[in-house]
Amino acid sequence: MTVDARPTLSAPDDDPFLWLEEIEGTQALDFVERQNQLTLTAFGGKAFEHDRDILASIYDRPDNIPYVSRRGTDLHNLWKDAANPRGLWRRTTLTELRKAAPAWETMLDIDKLAAREGEDWLLSGIATTPGSPRAILSLSRGGSDAVTLREFDLVTKSFVADGFTLPEAKGGADWLDADTLLLSSAHGEGMVTSSGYARTVRLWRRGQPVDQAEVIIETTAEHMMIYGSADDTGPESRAWIVEQIDFFNHAVWLRDAAGSMTKLDLPTGIWLQAHGDWFAMKLRKDWAVQGRTYATDTVLGISLSAFLDGSRDFSVLFEPAPRRALQGLFWAAGKLVLSILDELRPRFEICTPSATGWSRSVLPGLPEIGVVDVWPLDRHPSESNGDLLANVQDPLTPPSLLLIERGVASPVVLKQAPKTFTADGLVVTQHEAISVDGERIPYVQTGPRGETGDAPVYMSAYGGFGHSVKPYYNSSLGKLWLERGGTIVQANLRGGGEFGTRWHDAGRLAGKKLSHDDFAAVAADLVRRGVTSARRIAAQGGSNGGILITNMLVRYPERFGALFCTIPLIDMRRYTKLLAGASWIAEYGDPDKAEEWEWLKTYSAYHNVEAGQSYPPILIATTRRDDRVHPGHARKMAAKLQAMGYEAWFYEPEAGGHGYGKDNKERAGFEVLGYRFLKEKIGWRDEG
Repeated sequence: MTVDARPTLSAPDDDPFLWLEEIEGTQALDFVERQNQLTLTAFGGKAFEHDRDILASIYDRPDNIPYVSRRGTDLHNLWKDAANPRGLWRRTTLTELRKAAPAWETMLDIDKLAAREGEDWLLSGIATTPGSPRAILSLSRGGSDAVTLREFDLVTKSFVADGFTLPEAKGGADWLDADTLLLSSAHGEGMVTSSGYARTVRLWRRGQPVDQAEVIIETTAEHMMIYGSADDTGPESRAWIVEQIDFFNHAVWLRDAAGSMTKLDLPTGIWLQAHGDWFAMKLRKDWAVQGRTYATDTVLGISLSAFLDGSRDFSVLFEPAPRRALQGLFWAAGKLVLSILDELRPRFEICTPSATGWSRSVLPGLPEIGVVDVWPLDRHPSESNGDLLANVQDPLTPPSLLLIERGVASPVVLKQAPKTFTADGLVVTQHEAISVDGERIPYVQTGPRGETGDAPVYMSAYGGFGHSVKPYYNSSLGKLWLERGGTIVQANLRGGGEFGTRWHDAGRLAGKKLSHDDFAAVAADLVRRGVTSARRIAAQGGSNGGILITNMLVRYPERFGALFCTIPLIDMRRYTKLLAGASWIAEYGDPDKAEEWEWLKTYSAYHNVEAGQSYPPILIATTRRDDRVHPGHARKMAAKLQAMGYEAWFYEPEAGGHGYGKDNKERAGFEVLGYRFLKEKIGWRDEG
C-alpha cells in the first residue's frame, strides 16, 4: 500500500497530514488518485462491475415508486434512471398516477441542462408559491450542499430571462410574493456564519441587485444560521424566521404583512409547527410557565392569537414515556398529525383544534409493525385538503405508497415497489443487547433462520443528532448480502431519537462514547447468541457513523472482522474548523474549550490510533464534493493508519456531495466497492 506522510504544514496538535485538508491541492489530489487506483485494482474488476450493474439496474427500474408532492393540481416528481442519470423533473395528475403507466410531462431534463451548460448540475430543490407560474430552482454541482438559485417559468418550462439568479452558496429562498423573495443565503460579503450558512434574511425584490436587498434580520457569525419561510395559512400573508443558535436551539420570529417582527416568548429547544391561528410545539427541556411545568418531549398546542395576547393556556397533545417518543409533527388542512414510536412500533395520532378544545383520533388502517412514514401530499399547506401519503415497508417487504384521502379515509395503495431480492427462508427478529452501563440496546436482525455461529453479518448504525434509525427495505443489502446467504443487523444506539430526548442526550457530548459502547455491545451479543463470530462481523457507518466505525477500530478491534467507514467525521480536534463542522458543537462539544476537549479526545479516533495494535482492515471512503463533512477527515485517517503499517484502504470519487454518488450507477459502485471489501476481509465468498 502507498504510505503518504508529508509534514508540509503544522497544526495546533502538530498534525503531519494537514496538507490533505487542501481539497483541491496538488499533493492531496495525487494522494487521492494513487489511493483510488490501489483500491479499485484490489476490489474492482469484473466481479465488481457485475454487482454494480445488478444494483444500478435495480435503482433504474421503471417500476420503482415515483414519489410525488402536489403543487396546485399537479403532482411533481424528480426521476432518475439509466437514460436520465441526473434526473427528470416532471409532473402528472393524481388521476394519471393511479394508472399502471402514468403519462408524465417533462419540466426540465437535468442531463440536457448539464450538457448544454457544461456544468455538473443536479436539481436539489424547488421553491414555488400557490397560484404563481414561477419557481426558484436550486442547482447543485455534483451533489454539494451549496447551490445556484435560478428562476424558472412553469408554463414555458424554461428559465426566466433577467429573472432571479444567485451564484453558488449555501441556503435558499422562498416566495414572499410574485416579485419578492425571502432570501436566506450565505452569498455575499459578511453573509456567512462560521458554520458556512446564511447569517441574514433579506428581502430581494425583482430587478434589484442582490447586494442591495434589504436585510430584515441577522444573527451573529457564531450562531449556526438564520432562515425564513413564507406562510399564507393565516388571514394575511406572514413569514416565520428561525434563528438557529445551534443544532438544537433556536429563536422564532413572526413577521406580519406590514413587516413588523415579533419574537415569540418560547424556549429555544422546541420543534414548532403553525397553521392558521394555531401552533403546536414539542419541548426539548422541562418548561415552567404561569405556575405549571411541562415535561421534556411533551407536545403543547395553543391559539397563536391568544398566545400573542399573553395567554399561556396550553393544551397537552402528547406526553412521552421512557420507550415512547414523538418523531415528528405536521399540519394538513388544519389538522395536526403526530408521528410516534412506541417501543419502536409506529403510531399516528391526529389532533384537531377548535374554539372548544382539541379533539383526538388515530390515523386508521396503518400497520402497527414495520416502518410507516406519513407526510402531507400537498407542498403548500394553504392548498391542502388533508390528503396524506404513507410509505409502508419492512426489511423483507418492499415499500407501498398509500394515499389517505383527507386524512380520514382508509389507505389505498397508489404504487407498490418491486421485489428486488429473493427473501425465501429469511426472517426479521428483534433483540436487545446490554451495554456497559446496563442500558438495553435494541437491534433488528434479518437473515436465515437458526444460529450457525458463522454467519457473515453486516452491521450498521448511526447514533447521533436525535435521528431515529428504522429497518427499511434495502435493495442493495437485500440483493448482494441477504440473497447470497448473509445476515444484516441494524442497531438503535443512544444518540438517536428512537426513545426521545433522554435517549439522544445520553449519546451526545461526553456521552457519545456510550453510543459507541452500545454498538460494540450489539456485536458481542451476536456472538453470545451464537449467530456469528467476531471475525465474520463487517460493520459500516457514515457521517456521524464515521466516528462510530473508527472508534470500533481503535477501541473494540477484537469484535469485528472488517470495517467500512463512509463520508466520515473523524478528527474531533479540528472538526469545527472544517466546512460545516462548527454547526455540530451542540452534538459533540467544542475542542477549543479545555474541559470539552477532555471528553472529545476520548472518541477522536484520529488521535487515539496507536501503532502495534491488532486492528481489523478498514476501507475509508468519502467524496470530493462533500461540502458538509470535509473529505480531509477520511484522507488523514487513511494516511495515518497506512503510515503506522495498518491495512487501511481509501476511496474518493469526485462527485456525490454528502452521499454516495450523483447518479444511480455511481451510488451503486460506491456501495458495491464497500461490500466486496467487507466480504473479502471477513472471508466470505458468496455465490454471486
